[in-house]
Amino acid sequence: MSNVKKYLPGIMISAGISMVAYMTSLVLPAGILGGTLIALILGMLLNPLISRYNVFDSGIGWTSKKILRAGIIIAGITLSFSQVIKAGKYALILMAFTLTTAFGVGYICKKVFKINWKLASLLSVSTAICGGTAVATVGPTIRAKNRDIAYAISATFIFDIITVIAFPWIGRLLGLGDDGYGLWIGTAVNDTSSVVAAGYAFSDAAGVLATIVKLTRTLFIVPIVLVFSWIYAKKETPLQNAAKVSIRKIFPWFILGFLAVVGIRSTGFVPDNVVSGLSFLSKFFLSMALAAIGLKTSLKEVVGVGIKPMIAGVIIDISVVFVSLFVQAGILHFIK
Repeated sequence: MSNVKKYLPGIMISAGISMVAYMTSLVLPAGILGGTLIALILGMLLNPLISRYNVFDSGIGWTSKKILRAGIIIAGITLSFSQVIKAGKYALILMAFTLTTAFGVGYICKKVFKINWKLASLLSVSTAICGGTAVATVGPTIRAKNRDIAYAISATFIFDIITVIAFPWIGRLLGLGDDGYGLWIGTAVNDTSSVVAAGYAFSDAAGVLATIVKLTRTLFIVPIVLVFSWIYAKKETPLQNAAKVSIRKIFPWFILGFLAVVGIRSTGFVPDNVVSGLSFLSKFFLSMALAAIGLKTSLKEVVGVGIKPMIAGVIIDISVVFVSLFVQAGILHFIK
């Protein structure tokens, strides 16, 4: 009972912020601000007040770790392995190019702007996989600072707003068809809500394809987390012990839960209303976790990171946009 009292205040305030963030997102134009980003911002704004009271610390820390992992695991209910097949081999080829671009350009930006490897990696992961969810997943894996996690999520905010407003217009200006536009948006836009908003603003067919491609990208969280678990262990382990890194110790076991839920969804036996309910629960849990991360993060610290990582984030985003556009144009030309 004492443990419940210890954790409850922090859990409750994180849940309260998540509720406010969700209700706020409902009154905003579709795709402009997702609930998770709003929760993160509200958390950071409340940090100066909440940080004065130790009573919240345990629950906030628990939420930022345990609830985050629960949200990621449950998020598997929105995916099925059949969606990868639906997305088609051409979408997977396209993603190979965009993933390579995101991490390649991210590495170059790390060198040019002298950004720490963890923040540079989070900026690349955000663009390559699925925005805030990927950052929130990989961040704790590499023991990134809360300010770096918050910064990486915030860095994609302005870019996502621009994509929702401008990309449907640009797609029509370029004469893209539903398939071409859907592939482009599904691989080049970060946050899922932004993909949905930008996709359906062009056409229903483009929106459906963009969403499927985007969800397929989300599955790449699994190998990415495994790779970064290994990278972190190698970088942070003393040289004399580097060869003795234990896979069992660094393995992110919650990823198996994520894959298990994807497998359950793939059976086709889960009713749509259950999928919808669990999807909402997943988003709510992720929003709670990001609220907790925000509560532990000083806005001044995030601002203090500087403008260079923001510029790097924009460069990575723009690089992926152009690579995705040109590669998908080549693919569609080849198969016609």
